[in-house]
Amino acid sequence: MSGSPLATSMIAAAPDTLAPDGSEIRFLPQLRGGSMVHCRVPVGTTTKAVRHKTVEELWYVLDGVGEIWRRMDGEEKIDPLVAGTAVTIPLHVHFQFRNTGTVPLDIVIVTMPPWPSMDEAEPVPDRWTPSPGAPAAT
Repeated sequence: MSGSPLATSMIAAAPDTLAPDGSEIRFLPQLRGGSMVHCRVPVGTTTKAVRHKTVEELWYVLDGVGEIWRRMDGEEKIDPLVAGTAVTIPLHVHFQFRNTGTVPLDIVIVTMPPWPSMDEAEPVPDRWTPSPGAPAAT
């Protein structure tokens, strides 16, 4: 991640890390108020279900087809993820997502405040069976 407030970056070919839910993460710029990443879920992959302790997120789907499950305060819903879809991940919401298409599911994620560390995400009960090898949230 760049430390300059006038940062410019491109999406890297290889992931910089794996998110606690198992999705591929490529770092993009960040400022004091938020950070941005490119998230990729490979074809046929289902992430682990998690919730965030201190951050909220805004997602914008760039490409691919999938689904997101979210549960909060007794409300539970599954929404389609297709190019042009934007979704919110409020504080403490339980969520899980998966790629149901034939190409990678690519999402730009803005996290507010910036992502603090890998222990930000806590595991919650899965809605769907996660893909083999998806790491457990720490």
